[in-house]
Amino acid sequence: MTVRRSAAARLLLALLLVFLTTAGCSVARRADQARPPSSRPPVVVPTVVAPPQPESLDGTAGAPGPQVCTAISAGLGKELGVKVTAKPFAWSDAGLPALDLCTLLLDDRPVQIGISALPKQPDSLSRLASGLNRAVPELGPDARLGAARMVFAAGDRVIRITSPGGIDRSTATGIDRAKAVAIGRAVRAAVPAVLRGARQADSACQVSTSVAERFVGAQVQLRRDYRVKGALTCIWGTFDATVSIVESFYPDTIPEAATTPPPAFAPIGAPGYYLPDQGELVFREGRRVVRVTGLTAPARPVSLDTLIGIVGPLLPLFIR
Repeated sequence: MTVRRSAAARLLLALLLVFLTTAGCSVARRADQARPPSSRPPVVVPTVVAPPQPESLDGTAGAPGPQVCTAISAGLGKELGVKVTAKPFAWSDAGLPALDLCTLLLDDRPVQIGISALPKQPDSLSRLASGLNRAVPELGPDARLGAARMVFAAGDRVIRITSPGGIDRSTATGIDRAKAVAIGRAVRAAVPAVLRGARQADSACQVSTSVAERFVGAQVQLRRDYRVKGALTCIWGTFDATVSIVESFYPDTIPEAATTPPPAFAPIGAPGYYLPDQGELVFREGRRVVRVTGLTAPARPVSLDTLIGIVGPLLPLFIR
């Protein structure tokens, strides 16, 4: 009986070894063997450094001065021989570099002026001037002009002037090159007197500061927090990273939802979407639409969990 059991055990062991060998199974891997190929999906890295402005954030409401538009409007009107007015409020964007913005009206043609909120870095001008190939020697050797945008340096800042109707394109809603250069010169002269301090903070945003700093990997050097018609904007920045939370102040739609293919759903809001190529999370909560953005230079991935973690502490406080 013992002999039969021993033979049966040896037979079972032999069959097991044959099965493992033919199935390609292995119970161990030598240390010098290559690891099996990973099946993880490719990482998406944000492709933008200056996200579009939220709808209606055009200077009709925002933070009070000082701002460059109110400082230069009277002198420009006399120089150009047209009616030049400045919208009374300013706001900020969350691009790289982050800009302090205001709006001039030449008659009824809007011109947006942006001044970098932090001192310029070696690549600040090139980021803003991407795609611009016409020189503007009147404003410096690195000044560049495109169809609707002009970029140049002023002291330790970079300046962006934008005309939605175009610059030097002979359109009724745009401005010609001479007016754009005149605006640029006026801005350059006014910049030292209108620069805002680096830290403009709202206590409501403070609960997300530690999460934002973990994302950028450093203590933030820039804060731009403000309210527009009750809706809150929070911006944290360094020279090479910007994090923002922008709550809309109108019952906005989410235009990305109509794109083909539609963006990936996010487990927040009703509905919510994750746009990894823009480093952005956008979602509706009640009548508000909220955009959460993380940008870095050089660009690196921004996960959905990271963006939800940034906005999470604020949800009970300001989203209604």
